[in-house]
Amino acid sequence: MAELKVTGNPAQLIAASALRAQQARMRIIAENMANANSTSKTAGGDPYRRQVPVFTPSKVQGWQGVRLDKVEPDQSAFKTEYEPGHPSADAQGYVKLPNVDSLVEALDMREAQRAYEANLNVIETARAMEMRTLDLLKK
Repeated sequence: MAELKVTGNPAQLIAASALRAQQARMRIIAENMANANSTSKTAGGDPYRRQVPVFTPSKVQGWQGVRLDKVEPDQSAFKTEYEPGHPSADAQGYVKLPNVDSLVEALDMREAQRAYEANLNVIETARAMEMRTLDLLKK
């Protein structure tokens, strides 16, 4: 994916940092959703563990923006299912399933999408205001 380049006023720069952060968040959510039904490659092993994005404030040309700081594993318990014949089953016949809830991921994706759209609107509005100001100064 191409790097987003935004120049302009502080509102545009701050919104651009938020766009990058939300874009990263959506990639993490997509990875979680893709692995929601995966199991361990070894019997009794741990499956995919849900990943959670962590954001921190970040300076953007002297202004306060945001960035993805790190991705941490969700430490909540794995789901288990009794399937004694499954290759990933432990000695008692239970298979560990990822701690990913598809409904939660879908809601998180929608929230990230709305945040992305809101920040895109900030950039578009700031540009429109600048153009209108330039038009007024030309008269």
